[in-house]
Formats: sequence, structure tokens, C-alpha cells
Amino acid sequence: MAMKTKSIQTAAALAVLSLAALQAAPAYAQAMQHSTEPPFSHEVFTGAVLFEKLEYGWGLDGPNIGRWDGQAWYGGDVNRVWLKTEGEMARNGRVESAEIQLLYSRLVGYYWDFQAGVRYDIRPQPDRFYGVIGLQGLAPGMFEVDLQGFVSERGDLSARAEVSYDAYITQRLVLQPNIEANFALQKVPELHVGSGINDVEAGLRLRYEVTREISPYIGVGYERKLGDTARYARNEGEDVGGWTFMTGIRLFF
Repeated sequence: MAMKTKSIQTAAALAVLSLAALQAAPAYAQAMQHSTEPPFSHEVFTGAVLFEKLEYGWGLDGPNIGRWDGQAWYGGDVNRVWLKTEGEMARNGRVESAEIQLLYSRLVGYYWDFQAGVRYDIRPQPDRFYGVIGLQGLAPGMFEVDLQGFVSERGDLSARAEVSYDAYITQRLVLQPNIEANFALQKVPELHVGSGINDVEAGLRLRYEVTREISPYIGVGYERKLGDTARYARNEGEDVGGWTFMTGIRLFF
């Protein structure tokens, strides 16, 4: 009789605990939905390297040019260190532009990181150091957004905005449209940069993911310099814009 009473008490206690857990679950889920911190207090540190663009372009009404755009990061879910680089190389092997950034990144919301650090432009000459602040993440609709503001060692202010989207046609075939624009608050004649919108670049790349790490692609792009930046280019005998057919490879590891 005592054992039966004890079993009934145990079952009643388990029922009460189960009811309490069911009542607490929605509150916990709601709290996690509005939290910007990871669900576990101990971060797992990992890293990755992504070269979004390793390509060569044939100008349909301009010069042929090679291009790279890559980034690497190491850290946890909240705090990371980023290394970014991009640049262009002419057909004769001359590097037309090249920059590298070292950034600290802090998670400020689901899919959004605030970033701050330094940037160094090796080309064009004269070289420049910049302070950097930025916001990188996924906007509604799964658009990848990268916004950055710069201040040079001489106090010149500029900014860059890039938006891209991965449209999966099949599990391996991906169509990626992207657009990038550069802005400047002041003219910098020695760098052939005007005030306002300096240039706009749009591209459409179709890649095939042989594996998650290796994805060859083909694409077409259009680039146009604007305002005083275009005038500086004309004075130097350079093209101010045109169409490019490109082929390249995307690497992730």
C-alpha cells in the first residue's frame, strides 16, 4: 500500500513538472527570439576563408582585367576578427588597385555584425591608411549586405555599399546578382576621386557548386565612373565604364 501511494505521489510530481515546463517553454522561446546573445555561454572558436571572386574579365568595350575579392574570419558567434582584401590587375600584370582590411566584429543582432578596424590601400599611389566602421549581415529576403564608412589619414570621408543575393536554381546551380557603389564626401585629385557617387558596378554571375568549397562561374558585369571621378579618368585617357564578360572560381574553406 505504501509503495502504491509513493508511486502515485511520484507520478503527480512528474505531471506538475511537465506542466511547468510546457508553460515555461513559450516564454523561453520568446526571450531567445529577442536575445542578441548565443544560447550557450561558452563560444566555440572557428574560422573560414571565402574568395567570392577570383576572376578574369574580357572588356566588351574596355580593357581586360583580373579581379579578386576575399575575406577570412576567426572567432566565435559573438566576437570575431576579419581580414578582407580586394583589388584589380590589368592585362599587363600591373596592379591597378589593392586594399586590405583588418577588422574586429561584434554580433549586434541575429545575422548582423558591427565591424571596426583599419584599411590600407597599396594601390593606387599614393597609398593611404583608413579607419573603418561597418555593418555586415543578412537583410530580409536573405540579401547579403556590406556597408562601410572610411576616414583617411588626411581626414577624407568615403563610404561603400554592396548588396548581393544567391538564387538557387538547383541544389548546385546558383545565380548571384550583385551591385556595389562607392561614395566620397570630398574630392581627392591625387587619387582621381571626385565628391558624390564615384562609381557603380553591377554583376550577374552563374556558378556551379562542384563541392561546397569549389564553384566555377561565368558572368557579365557593367561598371561606370561618375561625376568628377569620370572626368579624372577621361583626362588620363582611361575608360569611364563598359561591359565585361567574366569567368572565375569561388573558393570556400
